[in-house]
Amino acid sequence: MLVEGKWTADWHPVQAKDDKGGFVRQISGFRNWVTPDGAAGPTGEGGFAAEAGRYHLYVALICPWASRTLIGRSLKGLEDVISVSVVEPALTREGWRFGSYPGATTDAVNGALYMHEIYTEADPRYTGRATVPVLWDRQKNTIVNNESADILRMLNTGFGPLAKNDIDLYPAEHRSAIDAFSDKIYPALNNGVYRAGFATTQVAYEEAFNDVFRCLDEVDAALEGKRFLFADHPTESDIRLFVTLVRFDVAYHGLFKCNLRRVADYRNLRPFVRAMLDWPGIRETVDIDHIKQGYYSIASLNPNGIVPVGPDLSEVL
Repeated sequence: MLVEGKWTADWHPVQAKDDKGGFVRQISGFRNWVTPDGAAGPTGEGGFAAEAGRYHLYVALICPWASRTLIGRSLKGLEDVISVSVVEPALTREGWRFGSYPGATTDAVNGALYMHEIYTEADPRYTGRATVPVLWDRQKNTIVNNESADILRMLNTGFGPLAKNDIDLYPAEHRSAIDAFSDKIYPALNNGVYRAGFATTQVAYEEAFNDVFRCLDEVDAALEGKRFLFADHPTESDIRLFVTLVRFDVAYHGLFKCNLRRVADYRNLRPFVRAMLDWPGIRETVDIDHIKQGYYSIASLNPNGIVPVGPDLSEVL
């Protein structure tokens, strides 16, 4: 991680632990917002007006948080407005790295080799982990925001008429339900799988494991008779759910020891994943090879680096 702008230790997935030995995720440190007129958003400072070609998105295809933003960019039709760099899937001793792995890119904006260089470009004294996604401002030469929930929401409305598609990912009539759903699935499922996979005690693991499958069972029931959760098109809630589900059988079920059931075993989760993949623009954001190569490169969980040949994902994908 970075300490006062210097890389000081090999990358490790566990930033902090609670008193039960449970995984604690780092809080995002850059929270400015792009808005149509440059006014300040819900957090941070103003001065980040929507302009074509000004902003750049740094992502990892293995990362569910980064994938949220890729899906939002695609669904809103912002591909020609916001450019993208993709890191390689395997996590190195210095974290995310740009390169030539199929599906990855170099960093054409800042010329960085490692993602942590982007953080020190924005803040030479930055302390913390260099995470993705990152929304970068070419004009101010700084990070606008590195919180996926914020970025997804600003992609929905922050770029105004620059967005080609009018799909509303956060429709007013469903906002209370969307917010409540987010509050439920983030700790139990989105972050719950990480809490299980990176737990350092049996107690912490079993608590997270139970949360994961309780949540999956509840969401499966909530999807009965529905294609999507709250509307006739994907919303924030569907995106949040999908990015975890599409990684579940290939990574979380085995590597993270969330092995009670697979997504393929659920009556409604399985067709939900297919419906999301069939929605124009979503399938292109999913790279199963990156997901497998990335998760199984985590040395603390898989020290020999062996990537499994399976599972057969035909039932889900």
